[in-house]
Amino acid sequence: MSKLTSRQKAAVLLLALGDSIAIQIVKELDEHELEQICLEIANLGEITPEMIQDVTEEFYEMCLANNYINRGGIDYARTLLEKALGPTKAGNIINHLAASLRVRPFDFVRRTDPAQLLNYIQNEHPQTIALVLAHLDPDQSAGIIAGLAPDKQAEVAYRMAVMESTSPDIIREVEHVLERKLSTVVPRDYTSAGGVNSVVEILNRVDRATEKMILETLETQNPELADQVKKLLFVFEDIVRLDDRYVQLILSEVDQDDLPLALKGATDSVYKKIENNMSKRSAQNLKDEIEFLGPVRIRDVEESQQRIVSVIRSLEDQGQIIIARGDEDQIIS
Repeated sequence: MSKLTSRQKAAVLLLALGDSIAIQIVKELDEHELEQICLEIANLGEITPEMIQDVTEEFYEMCLANNYINRGGIDYARTLLEKALGPTKAGNIINHLAASLRVRPFDFVRRTDPAQLLNYIQNEHPQTIALVLAHLDPDQSAGIIAGLAPDKQAEVAYRMAVMESTSPDIIREVEHVLERKLSTVVPRDYTSAGGVNSVVEILNRVDRATEKMILETLETQNPELADQVKKLLFVFEDIVRLDDRYVQLILSEVDQDDLPLALKGATDSVYKKIENNMSKRSAQNLKDEIEFLGPVRIRDVEESQQRIVSVIRSLEDQGQIIIARGDEDQIIS
């Protein structure tokens, strides 16, 4: 294995993963990276089963190590790897990663209790708060944004939604303010964080009142942005999380022409949830309609699903259904 370069290992791994997975991976590569990998694949020659096994095992171990590092840092990763792989192999993996290891910005903040962090940053500028929250896990960010003053909640959410790549110099400066010294050296590439999806993940975890206030402010500042957020807040697949009574109400309210088209691209769990809340005759009719549709455009499926999601959110706004949002919204029947 030591005779293979990193690019050669990547080429072997792509071949080992098979066409369907490899295609998804190469879509994420830029033109130069793709050219280099294709060149290595063309020049590989004979690939032995031993090569494939060694490369895939190394890839798995590196993924395992990175996962542990992201969860608890290098020392935490070393401890778990030693238990899983032995001290020698664990040490080799950690040492191999050390030179190129990229610890996420604000890693030291990520392990801080949200209540303590809130006290620490609530008086900072909204842009600073947005930058920090954009790099945290959504559950942690939700707890913090819910504790901010109402006017600052919306301002922080807005700044997160429109945030683009951030200079490492700015990240280092903010980290320095939060902890006075950096725990790691921030890499010199630009870090992408924030955006609409970050806001959606947080809003899906805060209470309804906080969500509504933020959305109303966003609608005033940027209606188009607010619409993007609202469309993503409850996705079609989340139907499986709804109480059966609510699903039955939803089925009575949605356009029946939308239902078969929406379910054409749905997961088995969503289809089963819908089917279980219909009569046998209605369920059979629905199945027949889906089969009768034949091939359909993905865009049409997504539009039908979105119309159904709009009905769900409308029913929630009217108080006719409840969408559980984290621990604070446990439902008592």
